[in-house]
Amino acid sequence: MRKMEDDGGERSSFVAGLIENRAKEVGMAAFDLRSASLHLSQYIETSSSYQNTKTLLRFYDPCVIIVPPNKLAADGMVGVSELVDRCYSTVRKVVFARGCFDDTKGAVLIQNLAAEEPLALGLDTYYKQHYLSLAAAAATIKWIEAEKGVIVTNHSLTVTFNGSFSHMNIDATSVENLEIIDPFHNSLLGTNNKKRSLFQMFKTTKTVGGTRLLRANLLQPLKDIKTINTRLDCLDEMMSNEELFYGLSQVLRKFPKETDRVLCHFCFKPKKVTEAVLGFDNTRRSQNMISSIILLKTALDALPLLAMALKDAKCFLLANIYKTVCENDRYASIRKRVGEVIDDDVLHARVPFVARSQQCFALKAGIDGFLDMARRTFCDTSEVIHNLASKYREEFNLPNLKLPFNNRQGFFFRISQKEVQEKLPSKFTQVVKHGKNIHCSSLELASLNVRNKSAAGECFVRTEICLEALMDAIREDVSALTLLAEVLCLLDMIVNSFAHSISTKPVDRYSRPELTDSGPLAIDAGRHPILESIHNDFVPNSIFMSEASNMLVVMGPNMSGKSTYLQQVCLVVILAQIGCYVPARFATMRVVDRIFTRMGTMDNLESNSSTFMTEMRETAFIMQNVSNRSLIVMDELGRATSSSDGLAMAWSCCEHLLSLKAYTVFATHMDSLAELATIYPNVKVLHFHVDIRDNRLDFKFQLRDGTLHVPHYGLLLAEVAGLPNTVIETARTITSRITDKEMKRIELNCEKHHEMHQIYRVAQKLICLRYSKQNEDSIRQALQNLKDSFIEGRL
Repeated sequence: MRKMEDDGGERSSFVAGLIENRAKEVGMAAFDLRSASLHLSQYIETSSSYQNTKTLLRFYDPCVIIVPPNKLAADGMVGVSELVDRCYSTVRKVVFARGCFDDTKGAVLIQNLAAEEPLALGLDTYYKQHYLSLAAAAATIKWIEAEKGVIVTNHSLTVTFNGSFSHMNIDATSVENLEIIDPFHNSLLGTNNKKRSLFQMFKTTKTVGGTRLLRANLLQPLKDIKTINTRLDCLDEMMSNEELFYGLSQVLRKFPKETDRVLCHFCFKPKKVTEAVLGFDNTRRSQNMISSIILLKTALDALPLLAMALKDAKCFLLANIYKTVCENDRYASIRKRVGEVIDDDVLHARVPFVARSQQCFALKAGIDGFLDMARRTFCDTSEVIHNLASKYREEFNLPNLKLPFNNRQGFFFRISQKEVQEKLPSKFTQVVKHGKNIHCSSLELASLNVRNKSAAGECFVRTEICLEALMDAIREDVSALTLLAEVLCLLDMIVNSFAHSISTKPVDRYSRPELTDSGPLAIDAGRHPILESIHNDFVPNSIFMSEASNMLVVMGPNMSGKSTYLQQVCLVVILAQIGCYVPARFATMRVVDRIFTRMGTMDNLESNSSTFMTEMRETAFIMQNVSNRSLIVMDELGRATSSSDGLAMAWSCCEHLLSLKAYTVFATHMDSLAELATIYPNVKVLHFHVDIRDNRLDFKFQLRDGTLHVPHYGLLLAEVAGLPNTVIETARTITSRITDKEMKRIELNCEKHHEMHQIYRVAQKLICLRYSKQNEDSIRQALQNLKDSFIEGRL
């Protein structure tokens, strides 16, 4: 049976339960085995392809998904069980009887297991409105207790309701398009290096918990301005106080990499009776429990160092950590209890044999006679094994024979192939070539390994028995340990990821963003956070959007930089809303609640969708879920069908989005879409500047106002490709006629809507002044200048 401890490392430790009803409601419970937390969500599934569910599953990345056996979904929906089979075939699927999805039992379980009081969680209100997520919680907890052979300790779970929707929502398709977690599998032009994702670029955290928190923040950035500014204030202080930054970096190295994993053993109690009846081997469980105690001791020993580093911190976040953690007497009390039974010299170790030795000698001597006997046997067998290696070195003339150790096979011999002239002596068994070395054993070593492992196992079991009282005492303060783990993960992310990434860049390359509830989106000289680290000559570009100018139409030839620009805007917004500096000279933005992207032109063979159908499905999802505070980026909509239908769809989608307050950046090759700006004053047209030299396009990657000024760049590319001159000339004649008609229509629209455009320009400037930080006299002068310009018609 797989144990709780096997869920270490950076791979997923989430177990998710899913259930739905015929009203298109889906309930999800995600249980994190590593940090003992439960996340509940219930939502309306607006898409028949389960986009909201896919987004959450992408966020939690579960190792197990629990579903009911029969379909109970609305017409046209495949059901969550079928969804798991189709899209998550590599994830272990568990089918539980529908009776296990009991919302009443789920409410009782959460009431008993949650660390917070039911009233603080809002359980009474939540139970009536979101019963599906409670039903999913009941099934999930039931499976964990049955499969893992544990009982969840009362009042030990961190429970969150609808946690994912209190953050920015980025759907699964957008996560891929923006390369947040994984990069596209292609090499960049001009470099042999693989392009990294945003997560990989910032993944300089030192702990597993910090890495997981970074991933969670990138997938679901914050929406609360106060929390974001608290993180930014912390970065401000570290960037201006090198001693604080360096001190925290060094102190965090003293804490074990797996500190957050220690919670598992204090939030779960093993089912001893069941395991005794079934005959399970308790040695591994005992070993992991001892390892957790040692890890906890090591972390508590490092707390005074953290207190010294934070003592003079001024920002709210660091000062609050100092007050709630470093000055908390509960940690000293736990450390005192641990020190009464655990040897002072014991430290957490990652080297396998050193770790095993530390675990065997964790308990102070003289507490248990049987333990002391097992320790002597362990030491004796370990000494005999090392003497055997020395004997073989002399007997077989192998002076460089090594004696490594791993947890799977114990001690074994490693010999360089250069030392072996002929065959190895027959005494060596299990000979395996491993690179430039030979790994092998012998009958004597195998026998000693068994005795050594048995002695160590006896040490573990006896130590666990002696530590039972200590474990129960620590479980009473499990909330303090949860707080410590959360604080260390947060510090690891802010110090070792955010601050480290900024400090490695040239001075003033990153700036602090400002966030508002309803202001403009303004980024001055913004850069792509991933590409700028690869290309030293990356060209920065700006963006300005407000309620009076909420749509940008970006034009330009292929490879001029449109897609990079769309990605750049989204990534800068994401960095700002996780509380990090952004790659720009200046940035202020309205808090975004959802990011939608429509990029790429690939068929979806699995769902039998053509490129155009895939485009339309993604666009439909955006239209159904967009809000007034969303950020939408669309790249080349409608080019996968006939030109007239594609233009009609693109135009219609733009008009629909213009009726909302959402910010939309629309990249296109269709010159006709530039005409939107002549009709709608809240549309602004931009283009990427391109020079023509010797009938070749020279890309400048600079964004400029106005429509595209490169005549017939498609024909230039076609000419370079080698099409006959007669074909090119005929195409030029036809396109010039079309262009003349369009220009006349655009001129008429400009005259017709001139007055409305002026009013919108005034409104846009007033919005800018509203959020300006200038003094009163400067604002009065700006208002007077605006009035004069409007009267004289100079806007």
